[in-house]
Amino acid sequence: MALEPWYKTALRWAQTNLVEIDPARYDEQWWREHWRKTRVQGVIINAGGIVAYYPSAFPLHHRAETLGERDLYGEIVKAAREEGLKVIARMDSNRVAEDFYRAHPDWICIDIDGKPYRQADKYITCINSPYYSEYLPKITEEIIGRSQPDGFADNSWAGIPRKNICYCQHCTKQFREWSGVELPRRHDWADENYRLWIRWNYKRRTDLWEFNNKVTTKAGGEHCAWMGMISGDVLNNSNRFIDLPSILARSPIVMLDHQRRNTIDGFEDNTEAGKRLHEVGGWDKLIPESTPQYQLGSPAFRLASMPPAEVRLWSSSAFAGGIQPWWHHIGSLHEDRRQYNTAEPIFTWHEANQDILVNRKPQADVGVVWSQDNHDFHGQDKANDRTMNPYRGTTRALDRAAITYLPVHANDIGKAAGRFGVLILPNLAAMSDAQVAAVEAFAAQGGSVIASSEASLYSEYGDKRADFALAKLFGVHAKGGSRGAQDVANPDIETSSRHTYLRLSPELRAKVHGPKDKTAPAADGTRHPVLAGLDGTDTLPFGGYLPVVSVDDDVTVLATYIPDFPIYPPETSWMRQPYSDLPAITVRETKNGGKFVWFVADLDRCYARDEQFEHAKLIANAARWMLGDRSLLSLEGTHGFVTATLYSQYNRAIIHLNNRILTSRVPGRQNELLPIGPVTVRLRKTSGDSQPVGVSLRVSGRKVAAKSEGNEIVIDVGEVLDHEVVVIDWAR
Repeated sequence: MALEPWYKTALRWAQTNLVEIDPARYDEQWWREHWRKTRVQGVIINAGGIVAYYPSAFPLHHRAETLGERDLYGEIVKAAREEGLKVIARMDSNRVAEDFYRAHPDWICIDIDGKPYRQADKYITCINSPYYSEYLPKITEEIIGRSQPDGFADNSWAGIPRKNICYCQHCTKQFREWSGVELPRRHDWADENYRLWIRWNYKRRTDLWEFNNKVTTKAGGEHCAWMGMISGDVLNNSNRFIDLPSILARSPIVMLDHQRRNTIDGFEDNTEAGKRLHEVGGWDKLIPESTPQYQLGSPAFRLASMPPAEVRLWSSSAFAGGIQPWWHHIGSLHEDRRQYNTAEPIFTWHEANQDILVNRKPQADVGVVWSQDNHDFHGQDKANDRTMNPYRGTTRALDRAAITYLPVHANDIGKAAGRFGVLILPNLAAMSDAQVAAVEAFAAQGGSVIASSEASLYSEYGDKRADFALAKLFGVHAKGGSRGAQDVANPDIETSSRHTYLRLSPELRAKVHGPKDKTAPAADGTRHPVLAGLDGTDTLPFGGYLPVVSVDDDVTVLATYIPDFPIYPPETSWMRQPYSDLPAITVRETKNGGKFVWFVADLDRCYARDEQFEHAKLIANAARWMLGDRSLLSLEGTHGFVTATLYSQYNRAIIHLNNRILTSRVPGRQNELLPIGPVTVRLRKTSGDSQPVGVSLRVSGRKVAAKSEGNEIVIDVGEVLDHEVVVIDWAR
């Protein structure tokens, strides 16, 4: 029986990212011992590109400052082979030095005035030039001839980002041949040439990926794969023209370079990235992720140790998303020695528990739909707020409510029936006709759908439709015009225009404790489950964007829009127009059991931006109402600070519980761990489940009992420090 290739078996990786003085100080024996202690199965070794760590025969291939005639790369490869490790040759090849530029100026990206694009003291090479099609293949072949690595990874393979247009002779000629038009003169989404340029650049990166794989497999064998490292941030991939479905379909393993620390996304972002990439690329594909042992942020302190708590939270979030560990140091010698102690307990735990961390299937109640077309052609240059925030707000609301979800690419909606009870379309404004038809088919089979803001109002390339393409399904129609604020640059103006509210129906304040209100109608009727937990108020803060819509007769309007009014001075802060007939939240139910909610008011975007808790409650309420008693699991005792990710594996259920308590003002930074609990898990038994024969907690190392209550299995987990993994073995 043939052995499986390396990219299906190597689960733990190591990288000592060499710097130019490392040839004079690399301690081979120490790093060998560190490989053993951390139980790695593969190493990523700097080979060439911007800097060569072997004596290349190419004179312009810049050697490391202290290399001389030494072959440090080859020595490390030899040591790795003696340790039984797989080897990936690391390239970083999109920039060159001054001498290279002087020798080949036509290989460098230039702006509209003919000036070369530069980064620091380096010149940025053009992916459409012979540098990529002729020079780099020769470097790759040289490396293969010297050391026979198992594969290649390139850190900056995708070239110049979207913010720059290259006008070199190669781009000019190739774009004209592909499109029949000239390169755009500026960034202008209304210009068809610009939109064609966007699409052409995506194609060129996919073409380059295929070309590089042909080079490496021809020279190194069928399993010598070339892999450009990929970001876990969808907007970063868009800015680099990386078409995730196309690229992931062509890569046998995903080398994930997702090292985010910012003021927006926290540790849960790493779980979401793993789920999203697996859903597109396949759950049988390994996704090792570079996990720095040095401090990230702004600036990144490359030589300082990252707090162990932060590494633990980031890596355990990765495990929940199906990501494998890969430790990463900058340089081979550090005066801050704390970073050498962090990886070992994480990696040894991973080895001891790898049986439950791979070869499993995800389970979730909700599918949250996304697409790069939506971010590009609707989000355009404001994608972070306009399209990413609605998605971000939705997933955060589900996480806080411990509702299981998976990211679903818009092209995969047709596979959603039977997998999910609910689909959510968070401002999925740019949709193709095929994607719309897939949503309708999902609904026809009894699925329920939540949409928000301008979902389906545009084609996949951003052309506006006369009405929502999903109007017939939801009974909601675009009338033209809008209220509220979107993309307002001036914060003072935005604050004023965002002082808007929603009026809930029916109004109940007449029977709620408080001063007598002559304007209050009689408190008749009960509220819809989407408004659960809000009986103490008739209004909610909004502050977002509202397309003007009308609704069909069988649609129930749960909330309407209250226009803005002054905030300052306080004496002027009273509603000038307490009522309007503009729908903000609508509900429709069909005879086949389908339930449809349209958050015309973009509460998902508002929640991501403002963290108004009622907005998250409304999103979670809608999902819970649609799921009814069919939710796969629920959590108790978490106060919204533990997220759950569910998998099935043979006769097992696997539940990742991740602690999301933050003690830093920057999400994704953490210096300490605070336990939360006791946590109770309620797991719904499905038709194939029998009685549990054992429940183990793989982090705390305990066996616990499971109780049966109706159609649920109830498990008391206790406290969760950074994470816990609950494994339920079912009787055969």
